[in-house]
Amino acid sequence: MVNLLGRATDSVTALLSPVITAGQLNAAAAIRTHRRGYGGWTGAVNTDYDPLNPSTAAHPHAAYDALHRGGRVHYNPKRATWILHRLDDVRAALRDTDRVTSSQGVTRVRMVADLVVVTDDDQHSRLRKQVQPAFTKGALDGWRSIIDGLAAEMIDGMIAANGDDAVQRVTVPLPLRAIAAILGVPDSDIADFRRWSDDSTQLINFTPTPRGVVNTARSLRAAAALRRYFLRHLEDGHLKGSNTVLGRLLAYSTSGALTDNQLFYIAILLLIAGNETTTNLLGGMLHTYARHPDQYDMIRSNPELIPQAIEEHLRYTSPIQNLYRYTRADYQVGEVTIPTGSRVLMSFGAANRDPLAFDDPNTFRADRNPRSHLGFGYGPHLCLGAPLARMEAQAVLRELVDRVSRISLTGPATWSTNSSLRGPTHLPLVFHEKAIS
Repeated sequence: MVNLLGRATDSVTALLSPVITAGQLNAAAAIRTHRRGYGGWTGAVNTDYDPLNPSTAAHPHAAYDALHRGGRVHYNPKRATWILHRLDDVRAALRDTDRVTSSQGVTRVRMVADLVVVTDDDQHSRLRKQVQPAFTKGALDGWRSIIDGLAAEMIDGMIAANGDDAVQRVTVPLPLRAIAAILGVPDSDIADFRRWSDDSTQLINFTPTPRGVVNTARSLRAAAALRRYFLRHLEDGHLKGSNTVLGRLLAYSTSGALTDNQLFYIAILLLIAGNETTTNLLGGMLHTYARHPDQYDMIRSNPELIPQAIEEHLRYTSPIQNLYRYTRADYQVGEVTIPTGSRVLMSFGAANRDPLAFDDPNTFRADRNPRSHLGFGYGPHLCLGAPLARMEAQAVLRELVDRVSRISLTGPATWSTNSSLRGPTHLPLVFHEKAIS
């Protein structure tokens, strides 16, 4: 079995090399860590909580409650993973990049690459500075009309359908088409773009098993197709001078410091940070209002609450449930020392429901002000695309409040089993149009 995994992970590394030429996916190291995991426990509360379990990933909140009833630090020997779940502890670890680093990856697989999401210190600051011009207020204001138009179009479609899957009609196409427009992808390429995007974002869910390696190989092929697509468009020059993310970055990079490969990495980052996460945010929001019409009525009667309500959705549904870090020095949490070289799960979903931080945390309150939530991470790696995701969610909620009197479930929702990115995968809803007075 181990030999099979070793050969398979070598194949994954070979497939990844043309996509992340500056990095290395060290899946073999992850498997070695797994093998020695049973001897790694030192002082934490042993747990069988497993975010990779599909049932737990789809419905994690009972597991989070159990973590909160236990100690500050848990350890899963099966996964050789330390778990931080309290809000203050996760925030502290995200700040302490000297000892708890992203530079070895943010998934279960150690990865080294010249990407803003998997770097720290001066390298991270340099890469973040390169990307920042794409997310200025001017850039966001320039895309607002696109997003408002898409929100109106999607709500039109759901009202006209008189009952349909909101995932297919709203939560997937809106962020995808917004990102496509912002990246300069024409409508004629949307179908391919969606398929490649859906497959490539599954890289975050790698597991060191034969099935996991096969799934990751498919993700890498999709990422390679995306890379060929963007490099072709960058080479033909039509993105230069455009009001797209890549066009704006090219305009700011007068020294030529940004290579086509680096621009492609930025595009991939946008897909993961601004596509799937926003889909999950929108799906969780619609599901919540269908189940809690009193909260929807509160927003309808007081639309000024919309920005605050979106923050509560980010806390309550946590589109990104967790990411990983690796310790490059012993790291103390209370009475527990997490050893150097350990894999640490940062449970954003559990932290966002920490009863020590939020009163009645398993209840959605549209008028709550959850300022300390971790919906977009925290610290140096606070999500660059957060303003864009907020803009999309607020546009949809404004459109709903203006035009829809009630949101009703017509059947059970199903939820993704991705261990890190959680949202509805099927959400049958009816949008009841407001009567015109």
